[in-house]
Amino acid sequence: MSAREWLDKDFYAELGVSSDASADDIKKAYRKLARENHPDANPGDTKAENKFKAVSEAYGVLSDPEKRKQYDEARRLFASGGGGQGGFGGFGGGFGGQPGGAGGPGFDVGDLFGGAGGQAGGGIGDLFGGLFGNRRGGGPGTASRSSRGSDVETEVRIDFTEAVKGATVPLRLSSPTTCSTCHGSGARPGTSPRRCSTCSGQGAVTRNQGAFAFSEPCPDCRGRGRVVDNPCQECRGEGVSTRTRTLTVRIPQGVSDGQRIRLAHQGEPGRNGGNSGDLYVVVHVNPHQVFGRSGHDLTITVPVTFPELALGATLTVPTLESKVSVKVPAGTNSGRTLRVRGKGIGRKDGSSGDLLVTLQVAVPNKLDGKAAEALRSYAEATEQHDPRAELNELVRRAE
Repeated sequence: MSAREWLDKDFYAELGVSSDASADDIKKAYRKLARENHPDANPGDTKAENKFKAVSEAYGVLSDPEKRKQYDEARRLFASGGGGQGGFGGFGGGFGGQPGGAGGPGFDVGDLFGGAGGQAGGGIGDLFGGLFGNRRGGGPGTASRSSRGSDVETEVRIDFTEAVKGATVPLRLSSPTTCSTCHGSGARPGTSPRRCSTCSGQGAVTRNQGAFAFSEPCPDCRGRGRVVDNPCQECRGEGVSTRTRTLTVRIPQGVSDGQRIRLAHQGEPGRNGGNSGDLYVVVHVNPHQVFGRSGHDLTITVPVTFPELALGATLTVPTLESKVSVKVPAGTNSGRTLRVRGKGIGRKDGSSGDLLVTLQVAVPNKLDGKAAEALRSYAEATEQHDPRAELNELVRRAE
């Protein structure tokens, strides 16, 4: 894609967010639009498919802090060159209206991205090289330089136990990928693209406007530097097609809810032989009915009786794999957490977190006569003990 094509696109508008949107806002907007326009949800809908590709491309730039910074800097630079106009439109007034100004007669906007006459300086093309595919030099074949494909993001939902122990899950994904018929060339099998004769394979043509020369994408090859005379029927000459594929994703043990797993080179295919982007799988973990989690520690709340706390006891507590015995010291308060070493979630280094057992006194909803009488006797025997004495003292000091 040419520099002009990048700048003429408003990726913020594609996602429906402002230019100062946070990374979380951009991610939320992308996920919403991707779900609404996903090919699986809109079979045969070309408009939805094109929108899905557009928001994926926009997210590929705006989700990368470095690419977003370069994109924003480029837009500000060119908007300031023409009285507030966006894209390249501003150069007609910003440079053409200032004879002898920046660049002087014969100034070519394309030099900003291609360097100056092959000298060491790469111009603005060096500054924004990461955004525009590292274009340099401006010589023949520039347009055919390879460029990396955009990153793609999808989601998967797993059970709590799978997150703790790790799992291998199949992932069905509909996304742009290298055309399996033409293998990315865009040409019908048995044929090959030819070098564009209009731009001599550079992807850009120069037009003169008075004393100035302006570069713009070649209208015949759309800036690609090559022409496909016999397009592939599957991808219609694009070299990329949307298809459904099944990947096997290895979920590592201890994965957290919302964590992203990167699958290298499984994203959108690159152009002109460039590397494919990456696929990021966002993992969502279903909650467990019994256990919770705190980092690599498992948590569980165990109901106990008042005598067990007051007199001490040995409890049998479940784990994800079996059961363990937990000793409750006499005089333990309700709400205290006991730690069982090594019964939590495994770490990468081979160690494991702990099981945190929180004790919570269970109060009977109804007592029979014998139990109620026993409690009244206990209350009489301990009437000299005030459990709120410390609290009352703190309140008194605060007054």
